[in-house]
Amino acid sequence: MSGVVVRELCSIGEFEDVVRLFDGIWHPSPGSAPVTVEILRALSHAGNYVTGAYRDDRMVGASVGFLAAPAGRVLHSHVTGAAAGHGIGFALKLHQRTWALARGLEHITWTYDPLVRRNAHFNLAKLGARPEEYLPSFYGTMDDAINAGDESDRVLAVWRLSEPHVLAAVRGEPYRVEIPPDAVAGLSDDDGRPVPGRTCARTVLVAVPPDIEALRRADPGAARSWRHAVRDVLGGLLQEGAQVTGFHDRSCYILERNA
Repeated sequence: MSGVVVRELCSIGEFEDVVRLFDGIWHPSPGSAPVTVEILRALSHAGNYVTGAYRDDRMVGASVGFLAAPAGRVLHSHVTGAAAGHGIGFALKLHQRTWALARGLEHITWTYDPLVRRNAHFNLAKLGARPEEYLPSFYGTMDDAINAGDESDRVLAVWRLSEPHVLAAVRGEPYRVEIPPDAVAGLSDDDGRPVPGRTCARTVLVAVPPDIEALRRADPGAARSWRHAVRDVLGGLLQEGAQVTGFHDRSCYILERNA
């Protein structure tokens, strides 16, 4: 993938490189780094997933995960960071999938901020994962450059490694869902503000803002409005049993009710 080599890590020097890479991405305040060298050492020694992505012998991405319940079936990908727009994140996920399948695992899970469009598109369209649970304020207060000033709502993405649409996605065929003509807008974007709509339909669309990170800086009030609106509508629909089946046009979630 674009000259990227992904390999497992095992030395203190490599773990220090991971911490420096993550610090350069998240710029955490003292004491709030996503991982430490000691944790990476323990996870790696215990047989968990700690990898680095390299281009020209320089670390350009890294991923850290651990075995999760139910035992023998799931890898939970805790944190992945990479330079954007170079295929590095996709290369890391392909390696992660190969690693998991070699150990007889069926699923990989991870959390992500449902308001970040590029992550939703990557997770749903590029990989074929599906959000299955809404987790309000999952990490509590986060004090890094990306998340500061907002609540840490997340959704749990589940990547079912052998599903046909996932097999197509890892071959480079993005997963797309056709929107039926009777779909309704459960949440719309009206000049940068969230507007709740109808949710009493078989197919419901839930919009997210174009750039929530920029919005947090420019208009914190609007960012909070989006957070609470998406929590209410997307979180409410998932709690009611609706399923996210796709992310349309890099702008909105597609949810389907069973009845």
